[in-house]
Amino acid sequence: MERIAGGSTAFDAVAADYDETFTDTLLGRWLRDGVREKLSALYSSGDHVLELGCGTGDDAVWLARRGVHVTATDASEGMLDVARRKATAAGVTSLVDLARVDLAAPPGDMAAWTQGRTFHGVVSNFGALNCVPDRRPIAAALARCVQPGGKVVVVVMGPLCPWEMAWHLLHGQVRTALRRFRGGLHAHAGAGAHVRVWYPSPRTTLREFAPSFRPVSAMGIGVLLPPTYLCHFVERRPALFERLATGERRCREHLPWTWLNDHYLLVLERRESAGAAVSLSKST
Repeated sequence: MERIAGGSTAFDAVAADYDETFTDTLLGRWLRDGVREKLSALYSSGDHVLELGCGTGDDAVWLARRGVHVTATDASEGMLDVARRKATAAGVTSLVDLARVDLAAPPGDMAAWTQGRTFHGVVSNFGALNCVPDRRPIAAALARCVQPGGKVVVVVMGPLCPWEMAWHLLHGQVRTALRRFRGGLHAHAGAGAHVRVWYPSPRTTLREFAPSFRPVSAMGIGVLLPPTYLCHFVERRPALFERLATGERRCREHLPWTWLNDHYLLVLERRESAGAAVSLSKST
């Protein structure tokens, strides 16, 4: 029987197998490479970065190996346990702090946890922010702990994924093909557990982070490559999808691909004045 679980419980159930079923697959590596190109340009050795939804810690360890101090957080104790072992194996425990932070908790909880800490930037990769219906409380908490000029990188599942729509329509699954237009759905997390997710557009996410953060750039992740749950399909046709990965690198920062994708990546900058007005870039 399938069960509906809170985010932490659902991801506890898949923590042990997450790297095998996504991170270490061809698709997982290609998608992460796109994100990491941005991260390597934004954060340098000596920076202190907050990660929201660190999962098994792959990005935290990758940043730490480059000299970046990462405070990596997740709601799932199972994910944090894997991340802790991974940091130890990589010899970067001095640069990776792990803490349980539930993004769905009352905003005061996060504000209290971040009080007194100042970060050069923030990373939230592969849909952690999709597990809350409204990101404004999170943005407000980040405005208090990110230094002016600090860069925030969020990777969010959007409502317009051509690959997903085409795949499910071809299989006669019309309702599933259009599911991203409905908020608060129960998405399959694995091991029979589901978690509620929402699919904000890039414009919605920018609006939620205003007025404390201004948009810098946007990029599609999973533009020509399929959604993450089709990893097995990619493994069967690696040559074809390697060509698509090459094509994606050429088009992912241009319209319409900043909107048409499995995930979109936004780079935001902490404003000098938290009360400044925001103008939405046409490129996003």
